[in-house]
Amino acid sequence: MRAVRFDRYGDLDVLKVVEVERPRPGPGELLVRVKAAGINPGEAAIRKGLMHAIWPATFPSGEGTDLAGIVEEVEAGTKGFGVGDEVVGFTNRRASHAEYVVVQASDVVARPGRVPWEVAGALFVAGTTAYAAVRAVTLRSGERLAVSGAAGGVGSIAAQLARLADATVLGIAGPGNHAWLRSHGVAPVAYGDGLEERLRAAAGGSLDAFIDTFGGGYVDLAVRLGVRPERIDTIIDFAAAKRHGVKAEGNAAAATAPVLGELVDLIRDGKLEVPIAKVFPLDRVQDAYRELEQRHTRGKIVLVP
Repeated sequence: MRAVRFDRYGDLDVLKVVEVERPRPGPGELLVRVKAAGINPGEAAIRKGLMHAIWPATFPSGEGTDLAGIVEEVEAGTKGFGVGDEVVGFTNRRASHAEYVVVQASDVVARPGRVPWEVAGALFVAGTTAYAAVRAVTLRSGERLAVSGAAGGVGSIAAQLARLADATVLGIAGPGNHAWLRSHGVAPVAYGDGLEERLRAAAGGSLDAFIDTFGGGYVDLAVRLGVRPERIDTIIDFAAAKRHGVKAEGNAAAATAPVLGELVDLIRDGKLEVPIAKVFPLDRVQDAYRELEQRHTRGKIVLVP
């Protein structure tokens, strides 16, 4: 089968699509033929070696966590799924950017027919990260929340989940995404010079909570705006989290199949949209990450084998 590999830390040029042996499922596992697999900023950071102290790579390294596909093989004794079942899931083996991937049966849920493959394959990392962030700031009905990077992969989902919790959501984003935010009940606020004053005005003077999905000083801004540290969550600026004593809950805090199942159900029922910015064939993995690293896409970028 074809799979993405890199054999050293580096820039986009280290990413290759190569022929490798197709894996075989073991006890409790499924072999899934991948229909779609999202890409994520954390994967780019791992490839560059920026996360070596926490998540070192073993070379040659595979890549990818998110996935959706069709069950191709089921190891004898594995329960819950059969050959031909359509599933949404994840792998912690950096392996989903490939034509086939082995996953634990406990790490997938059924894909409803109304959830497109590209959306299903892009859901896990961004969706569970957003879920954890919204839960971390303990929203109550009518409270005012600001979300940085509100049109990005995580931010777009977090903003919608907060609206489902009946919060008033201020979405920090560029002008090109303001119409999309408004269509989802989110009040857009342009980033850049003067943001603090614009947020104060939009919030009517004060904010109750803040979710930072972008970094670059937003935690400091939330503190200046008077948001209490326990009502601030960042998924990216860990130095600021430590400095101010704010929360840094993300994917790891909600990385379970039951949470994934909740998100899938919201999409099925039309209550949550995962915007898909672009879809690339597996062979164009370098182009996909080049697009991702611009940090200006609305929603998710997806690979299709």
